[in-house]
This record gives sequence, C-alpha cells and structure tokens, in this order.
Amino acid sequence: MTLAEILASLFPEGHSVTVAEGLVNGEGPFRGGRLAVIGIDGDTALGVDGACQLAGHVLDVVRRGGATPILVAIDSDSQRMSRRDELLGLNEYLAHLAKTLLLADAYGHPTVGLIYGHSAAGAFIATALATRVLVGLPGANPSVMDLPSVARVTKLPLDRLEAMAKDTPVFAPGLDNMVRTGAVQAVLDPERSLAEQIAAVIDALPTEDTRDRAGRERGGRPVAEAIAAQVVREAAFG
Repeated sequence: MTLAEILASLFPEGHSVTVAEGLVNGEGPFRGGRLAVIGIDGDTALGVDGACQLAGHVLDVVRRGGATPILVAIDSDSQRMSRRDELLGLNEYLAHLAKTLLLADAYGHPTVGLIYGHSAAGAFIATALATRVLVGLPGANPSVMDLPSVARVTKLPLDRLEAMAKDTPVFAPGLDNMVRTGAVQAVLDPERSLAEQIAAVIDALPTEDTRDRAGRERGGRPVAEAIAAQVVREAAFG
C-alpha cells in the first residue's frame, strides 16, 4: 500500500497529514478523538534535520496532553550516510527521536509503528522499533542491516550469509523474519479497514515488552531463553 492508500483507509472522513521532503506529519479523526501520524515516506534517508523535526512533532503531541495515539508510518532508507550528519552526531539525534517516542508512551500516548515499505539500520531502530508495538503491511521490507552490509562487517561471503539467513531469522532481513523474531507483532490486511485494525492493536497493547517471548514462541529466537538464563546466572554469581 502507498501512504495515500493507508491514510485513506485510516481516515475515510479526511485528514490533515502532509508529507514534506519525505517527512510525514499530521492527524485525523479516530474513535471520537484524534490519531497523530508521523513518519518517513518515499524511501527517504533519516538525517539530523529529519530526526529533529519528527522528534518535535512527537513532543507537540505530548504537550497538547490527553492520550492521543501516535502512529509512526515508515517507508525509509537507512540513516543518512553523509559527512555532515556524522560530524553533527547523528547517533545522538536518532537516540533523541527514540526517546521522545518512549516519553510519549510513558505519558499515556499509545505508540504504534507501521512499516509499509523499506527501512533499515538507525532509521528503523529510532522510529518503528521505538514504538510500543510494531505492525506491518504485505510488501514491507525492513532490516536492521542488509546482508551485503553484514558481509562487509563480518568478512563472511554473501552467499554463506544468504544460506544462514534461511535458518537464522534473528539477523535476516524481510518482513517474515521480523515477524518470526517478534519484532513485528502482526501483518495487517490491506483489504480491511486500517482504522479498525489499528484500533484493535491499540486496545490490545501489552503492558510490557513481549517481543522476546513472541520471538521464542515463533521459533525466531531459538537460543534466546538459554542466553537469558546464562545472563541471570552470571549476574547472581558474578
């Protein structure tokens, strides 16, 4: 689905969501109140300026009070790979954006990520993965790091990594693998009203982070339980 189709399904009565230089911001009527929407569209890379703008939009929602839900709609590139952004400390700007979403959640604003296109690396972590829960639409292609980049970092052959990814979803790209690891809670049905589906997601928001448990139950984190137990043992006995 395109962003325009998503917004039409979310807000059949109309909305004020706009896109400027790839950054999404606005709101629309939702369950007798409003649903705030921020995000990234058009496979846009997220740099320091964009991170500041999105963080500002989140803080605006918090300042207005109430319990307005925030939908973070994402179709982005990775973080912007520019000398300027790196010299300005892009990692800190991305962390700030993620913290504003955590702050909004703490102040009673349900936060839901919606991945409908591509997203990767820092842009993915600071937006979609910083929400209370993340859902996806068919055709989305998220990744924490694409396999060619993993190959450059690990010095492992790409064909070997591609073979490993078939059995090791915890680092493999793609929507299906994100579902198996628990990072994506569910894949929505584009043929049904997204307003109704997002409302159902908000109603069922967990009170704690359940992604690790979901990953174990779905078979995407086969050694997570053993590692967690080892960490507990080491913490207890030094």
